[in-house]
Amino acid sequence: MNAQKLFADRIGGENYGKSTAIYKFEKIKRAKAKARKEHPELEILDFGVGEPDRMAPPVIRDTLKIEVDKPSNRGYADNGIPEFKQAAAQYMREFFGVELDPVSEINHSIGTKPALAMLPLAFVNPGDVIFQTVPGYPVMATHTKYLGGNVVDLPLLKENNFLPDLKNIDPALADKCKLFYVNYPNNPTGAVATDEFFDELIAFAKKHNILIVQDAPYSTLVYDSPLKSILQRPGAKECALELHSMSKAYNMTGWRLAFFCGAAWAVDALAMIKDNCDSGQFKAIQLAACAGIADSLIAGDIRRHYERRLRKMVDVLKDAGFNASMPGGTFYLYVEAPRGAGNIEFKNAEEASLFLIENSGISTVPWDETGPYLRFGAVFEAAHTADEDRVLNELSLRLKKADLKF
Repeated sequence: MNAQKLFADRIGGENYGKSTAIYKFEKIKRAKAKARKEHPELEILDFGVGEPDRMAPPVIRDTLKIEVDKPSNRGYADNGIPEFKQAAAQYMREFFGVELDPVSEINHSIGTKPALAMLPLAFVNPGDVIFQTVPGYPVMATHTKYLGGNVVDLPLLKENNFLPDLKNIDPALADKCKLFYVNYPNNPTGAVATDEFFDELIAFAKKHNILIVQDAPYSTLVYDSPLKSILQRPGAKECALELHSMSKAYNMTGWRLAFFCGAAWAVDALAMIKDNCDSGQFKAIQLAACAGIADSLIAGDIRRHYERRLRKMVDVLKDAGFNASMPGGTFYLYVEAPRGAGNIEFKNAEEASLFLIENSGISTVPWDETGPYLRFGAVFEAAHTADEDRVLNELSLRLKKADLKF
């Protein structure tokens, strides 16, 4: 049997699995293994993690323990249970002052990743265009390409406060665009969108007949400004779909629960695709989330945990020579990579990242799409606050010893 002839062209066709290219996350994984082998006594300080370091809040876990034993929660949830949609509506009202109809303007999903992957199925035909910001999360772009669509990358540059420059987009190209993907608070840059930007984006979308897809998993992790939803802005519910995740805001990583909300016509279309792809998240998990997602005290505690760490990390990185400052949101610090260490010159951020892992046991995530940057996450493992300080003190010592050049 020639299995290679069975693979679809979209994943490589007959060449599937034969590529010798090594992607950055695999390189990081190999570099960690190398560091552990060559320096078994060295603790790896992992600032490259992208998921919360703590468990879900007790009230959510305790509710799950109760709901999982109820016979009424067996069976398929399909496109979600009314209780979770109502809790999601309350969350949007409490945190953002946004009123939504839980029946027509909200639907749950098994995490935001599947929702983003399914969205192009509802809107993209071969040859259609979508816009995505870079650096960023590539899932929707990947599935657009699977469908024969064209992806246009819009750079997020420091000089524009890590917002896409809408004025530089060719109007003729914008007329061909169907989906405009943004992510604020932004991973990896930590930028928070302004009201002015959202207003400009909404006007742009209406002018060119585009659906805005605003991925907002870090929406409650904002530090020096009010919480924002694009749906707060006038006209947004006509042209925007916003996705909220339980993973980042409520430490429910692995529970696989999120919701999408906004323009009723877009919610309906994505729900139709979803109904043909999955049978919904376990009802007990949805009910567990209901116990906590609209609770500002829970969200505030989680936000303060990351803010405390980020402020300490800023001091450590600045002391080591990085141009670091507090992000507007998320739990990441996005900093320009060093240009070298000692007599070694780095060609890009990836080389800097691999050097830090292999020589100092410090793991970060490199980004080179719009210049050499490193992402340090505040979700590193530490048992308690004193241990947190120990890890950051060790980070400081190792960075200084690395003799980095900027």
